[in-house]
Amino acid sequence: MRRTALLASAALLAGLLPWAATARAADEPTPVPVDRFEGEVPFAAQPAEGIFTWGGDADDPPTLRLADRADAPEGGKVLAGTYDISGYGGFTHDFAATAPAHDWSDRQGIRFWWEGRNNGRKIAFEIKDGGANGEASELWTTSFTDDFTGWKQIRLPFTDFAYRTDYQPVGGIDHVLGLKEMWGYALTLPAGAQGDFALDGVELYGEADQALRASVTTDAPVHPVDEGGRAKVRVTVATTGEAPLTGPVTVTYATADGTATAGTDYTPVSGTLTFPAGTASGTARTIAVPTRRDRAAEPAETIPLKLTVTGAKAPAETPQIVIDAHGLPYLNAALPVRKRVADLLGRMSLAEKAGQMTQAERGAVGQGADIAAYGLGSLLSGGGSTPTPNTPGAWAKMIDGFQLRTRATRFQIPLVYGVDAVHGHNNLSGATVMPHNIGIGATRDPQLAYRTGAVTAAEVRATGIPWDFAPCLCVSRDERWGRAYESFGEDPALVDSMETVIQGLQGRANGKDLSRNDKVLATAKHFAGDGGTAYGSSTTGTYTIDQGVTKVTREQLEDVHLAPFRTAVERGVGTVMPSYSSLDIAGDGKGAVKMHARGDLINGVLKGRMGFDGFVVSDWNAIDQLPGDYASHVRTSVGAGVDMMMVPYTYKEFSTTLADEVKAGRISEQRIDDAVSRILTEKFELGLFEHPYADTSGAAAIGSRAHREVARRAAAESQVLLKNAGGLLPLKKSEKVYVAGSNADDIGNQTGGWTLTWQGASGNTVPGTTILQGLREAGGNITYSKHASAPTGGYDAGVVVVGETPYAEGVGDVGNGHDLKLSAADQAAVDKVCAAMKCAVLIVSGRPQLVGDRLDEIDALVASWLPGTEGEGVADVLYGRRPFTGQLPVTWPRSDAQLPINVGDASYDPQFPYGWGLTTLTPVPKGGTATLRDLAARAAAAERHGDGRTGRALVTQARLLVQQRTGGRLTQAVAGPFADADHLLLTGRYGKAVEKLAQAYRAV
Repeated sequence: MRRTALLASAALLAGLLPWAATARAADEPTPVPVDRFEGEVPFAAQPAEGIFTWGGDADDPPTLRLADRADAPEGGKVLAGTYDISGYGGFTHDFAATAPAHDWSDRQGIRFWWEGRNNGRKIAFEIKDGGANGEASELWTTSFTDDFTGWKQIRLPFTDFAYRTDYQPVGGIDHVLGLKEMWGYALTLPAGAQGDFALDGVELYGEADQALRASVTTDAPVHPVDEGGRAKVRVTVATTGEAPLTGPVTVTYATADGTATAGTDYTPVSGTLTFPAGTASGTARTIAVPTRRDRAAEPAETIPLKLTVTGAKAPAETPQIVIDAHGLPYLNAALPVRKRVADLLGRMSLAEKAGQMTQAERGAVGQGADIAAYGLGSLLSGGGSTPTPNTPGAWAKMIDGFQLRTRATRFQIPLVYGVDAVHGHNNLSGATVMPHNIGIGATRDPQLAYRTGAVTAAEVRATGIPWDFAPCLCVSRDERWGRAYESFGEDPALVDSMETVIQGLQGRANGKDLSRNDKVLATAKHFAGDGGTAYGSSTTGTYTIDQGVTKVTREQLEDVHLAPFRTAVERGVGTVMPSYSSLDIAGDGKGAVKMHARGDLINGVLKGRMGFDGFVVSDWNAIDQLPGDYASHVRTSVGAGVDMMMVPYTYKEFSTTLADEVKAGRISEQRIDDAVSRILTEKFELGLFEHPYADTSGAAAIGSRAHREVARRAAAESQVLLKNAGGLLPLKKSEKVYVAGSNADDIGNQTGGWTLTWQGASGNTVPGTTILQGLREAGGNITYSKHASAPTGGYDAGVVVVGETPYAEGVGDVGNGHDLKLSAADQAAVDKVCAAMKCAVLIVSGRPQLVGDRLDEIDALVASWLPGTEGEGVADVLYGRRPFTGQLPVTWPRSDAQLPINVGDASYDPQFPYGWGLTTLTPVPKGGTATLRDLAARAAAAERHGDGRTGRALVTQARLLVQQRTGGRLTQAVAGPFADADHLLLTGRYGKAVEKLAQAYRAV
């Protein structure tokens, strides 16, 4: 649309809109249009120019349209839309990646018309600077509040934009808003309630203020110093593009009133620093502030250093010198932890205690000023919440920066920073990514589970993180659950056996190893019953089973869902996280109650009967799911025994409400003291008071060969050979092998959800080796055709790698866009390859897939689960470098109609039973019923003598004998006792296990 027409349209609106909003100063340059929404920019995506939507899940992207509006501020159309966002969502206008970037450097800011709804909601506006294109740029953000009605022109000066610290699509480019290579803008719409919006006339306005191209910064916002020491504040001047100063910059400084006393605690200083015209960008000067020693024991004291800047943009914050706390008993590492906790707790105010019970998301606190302002006790990185660049050094630097903020509080209580390292340090690019828990359960190898935990702990702690929200001790009872792969299996006895991972993470059960630089605080989650939720019981968005209701008898609750937590407490796990789900216990008269409100279980069972002495942390925003108003959410959850609240973006509201509820007498001070004591105890045991900052001495081992070898072995041992007709596997290196399938060469699919981001992603997402690469590196004679489009003649064997794409939590629930069937493309690849040659089908997935209709045409079938970054481990068993030894951690169903199906069910007729797993390279015992009787007698004797190793070996011999006998003919009469035998094995009843296997043998 022509500019003259636009101006004419604007003039027609002069009677409708405030003159102050439409007029521009006579000397203001003509605005530069960005979007008029008259159809000149399409709805499209990279690399083309266009407007597109995005969101946290399928329902979060808004709907957009170009709407005819008689009152349009510009032209005849506006961009209008509706939204209903549960996570995050918004829209973007990206400029074409195939054309040069835009230069906005001569303009003051960006402005647009917004039709206000007067709802008080904040809308984030983001611009894209530098890099290769709009989706590989630096993100700079500011916001405005919809607190008006009708059309209003929103002006956003470029000086208001801050570098995003919660998310960047790429590594840092230069962290300077240069404005010379701009790739577009984006709006993030409010979450939590339905709404609509209208936008028009996006344009650049004004003339750049040359003085604001220069900025003054300090080396840190907080400068701790020992009493009597000399604090040094480094002041730096810099310019956009690193050009020399075009005019002088002066910085006048003076110490100001803080909690320290001038003349007693420090010597006041004042003066002026001058940076003349021509000074090089990056030039720095130092201001020194002497402190004084008085030898009295004291909390930390602050000395603000006020800076007044002329000729440049001033620092965003006033730097503070902090005289460190000293001489107080809680600082004495020689005292017992309980005495240190009691001393510190006795000194704290209610607000400080409330802060310790509050955990915020790193992205919500920006540069971290609120850490001191609210005395926050903890931060976390949610899935995909990473520093830029996503390197070990950047993680350590970021967390150290947050820890630095705690030094500005009275008692300098360090943060405990948490992250979901659920299969390795999976948020960190380049980390060693292990198989997901379902694969670890398939290994049946407690020592290997321990080693995966130890590698994870070492890599996590080396980036400055002392706390891991793992392991998940859920007992998955329904494959339709989107979190099924987070479980070690469907049998509580199997989950119990894999809890060696806790010692891998934490070290000794008494907590004495927590201060080591290669150990982290572990979290047993999700207490209790999240794996037992009933299909269709969820009321969370489009989820079908996740966060639903678990209906159990008291006996079922104890035997299935609470049992793993008893073991975790015995193993000294430091924290426990309740589940989002509800629990409906038959006969208790309470109905379905959210776990975060079940004081009978958190206070009564976990802390009371089980004797858990760590602290309980809520799940992400979980208290918001409780009934009633926000104050009742806080009262209920804290009263139920939750000690720390994960309130990622509402930390201010939570800490304030918590303190108010205590003041009103609705939450007891004794309950607060109990919670804070538990939190402080773990912080002391982690050694954070003595060493709050990252110890990066172990960073060189992140992603190392030694660590990846552990992951490779775990991947190999997790492979479950379900069928092997004619002994097709292991393959011979002399054979010509045709490889196909969607998951053969896709490391994103291979690693699954919770990899770099919450949901994970397909494609080349993380460093590692795909299964195809592993096969090639093993020396195989390989031809690869993803969709089996290449000719299939002349091959000795085919390997078709199929399965799921990544997902996490309820997003992956069956019925929420997912099912248990192979995709049409995967089915076609299996059909084509298996019709042309002997074939092995590998299923890379987080749960069993329904393949019974194709089982006859498949010679070998392997459950590969989600093996992580080390595809060589899969190749190791395919080519016989290692034997297949994995066993099913869950029952493999024949059809959807059987679900849920689990070991011990009265009616049990699966495709493959729990515990099933053929082997290679391992001799199978000879004999029949007589051999089994002998094995049973010897196994019973081993049980009586407490000889677990011998007992397990004897049961394994019996299992292999039975599996060989079946020849793949698995009937209901065989499957039931076979699965029961594996449960008996895991509970130490070796003689009974062999008797069950003998029963299965006779039923063949």
